[in-house]
Amino acid sequence: MNATWLKILSMDTLISALDSALRTVFASHHAARVNPGSVHTSTPPMSEAEKREASALMRVNHVGEVCAQALYTAQALATRDSALRQHLLAASEEETDHLAWTEERLRELGGRTSLLNPLWYAGAFGIGFVAGKLGGDRVSLGFVVETERQVEAHLQSHLDQLPSHDLASRAIVTQMKTDEARHAKEAESAGASALPRPVQGLMRVMAKVMTTVAHRV
Repeated sequence: MNATWLKILSMDTLISALDSALRTVFASHHAARVNPGSVHTSTPPMSEAEKREASALMRVNHVGEVCAQALYTAQALATRDSALRQHLLAASEEETDHLAWTEERLRELGGRTSLLNPLWYAGAFGIGFVAGKLGGDRVSLGFVVETERQVEAHLQSHLDQLPSHDLASRAIVTQMKTDEARHAKEAESAGASALPRPVQGLMRVMAKVMTTVAHRV
């Protein structure tokens, strides 16, 4: 494998990462799986206040998926393990379903995605890439495990907050929660290292800032 080929591979990878960023932040998304909320076509009407709250919660969930795309893309770029790269990209594809589902539900509720999505993506990408390069694959996978666990807990809190008769949103969040739990288990099985408690705490603080701001902006 000569140096010229490595430069071409590196450039191709960077272009692919840039393309992924642009599509995640600016494009409309199409799910490979059926939207879990689509079966709930006839549900009790919600008040305007309930719609606003459900929309805000789904916007936060959409931001979480934007960050997940950034994290997986950055870690796939950072690793030299081709098998791990394919594993991360496959998980990223599944997260695209979540993006599409939350976008569709936001439209139905009359809401919008976060205006700060480029910032959220850039921050998550930076964290994922640094973790992958400085900590190696095991630490990178550890970030996946901790991120997915925190997202799973966050989604459970949304199930507690969503209107009980918003069956479409609840179905989407429930399926997302199931998928995130599986992603965490898969990362553990792939050899993830447990992150130090201070790092876990810092991630929770950062997530709190993101969810608080995205709920409004």
